[in-house]
Amino acid sequence: MGVVIGPARRYSDLSTVEAADVGRGDPVAVIPAGAIEPHGPHLPLATDLIVAEAVASRAVEEAAGVDAWLMPALGYTKSDEHSSFPGAMWITADTLLSQVRELGSALRASGFRRVLFVNCHGGNSALLEVALRELRRRSGLQTFLYAGKAVPGPSELGMGIHAGWAETSMMLHLRPDLVDMSVAEARVPTALAGCQHIGFTGPVKFGWLADDLSDTGVIGDPTGADPDTGARLVADHVATVVGALGEIADFAPARFDPARGIPDAVPAAAGAAR
Repeated sequence: MGVVIGPARRYSDLSTVEAADVGRGDPVAVIPAGAIEPHGPHLPLATDLIVAEAVASRAVEEAAGVDAWLMPALGYTKSDEHSSFPGAMWITADTLLSQVRELGSALRASGFRRVLFVNCHGGNSALLEVALRELRRRSGLQTFLYAGKAVPGPSELGMGIHAGWAETSMMLHLRPDLVDMSVAEARVPTALAGCQHIGFTGPVKFGWLADDLSDTGVIGDPTGADPDTGARLVADHVATVVGALGEIADFAPARFDPARGIPDAVPAAAGAAR
């Protein structure tokens, strides 16, 4: 089951000689980021990780003309908001940020100048945005993050953020053998629907733990999920990442020159020793 990608694009399958050849080009490291955490009674703990690896691997495979390489995924990540439920395998924000910082040094030493994180766990998103700037400053890498947004289902009042309609549909497409729809139940935090400003996507965010909102870990309504919807959602994620990889391969931000009044291109590896 799942996505199969040729070994020529899976970096960890290379020998050290082959890795050295890759590093002499201008490769893009593509790092999936997920989590191991509760997703209710109907989905596996690895849901976010499975989706992230599937999206990243398909994108690497389909990004024609881009020297992109699928890297091993980040699986143990920032997911302590689910720590009250069995199965949450989380590390602290400090630990994850340190791991990503140190990984940046290793990527540069192996010849990478560009890295894209494909993140499918919302708890990682804010931290990885900070990490992008840390890696840019410390390692000279061009850094990018694709953070797949939750897509609320028709019965979720805009609040299907975890183990609901979208994630369940994608898992029915990717790994139906790991989904048990007979125990899928809705847990929509309807009290939030009355808030004009506070919410998951509103102008005022709030600190929350999973058990503030649900007794099962589900925050949404998975009952209407279906594999065809899942296939469409996965394809949408992949298409966005493929398009982004095309831009990342040639990315060079502009620096404004006040003397000339026009932006000058900055070399992609400015300030970083190769």
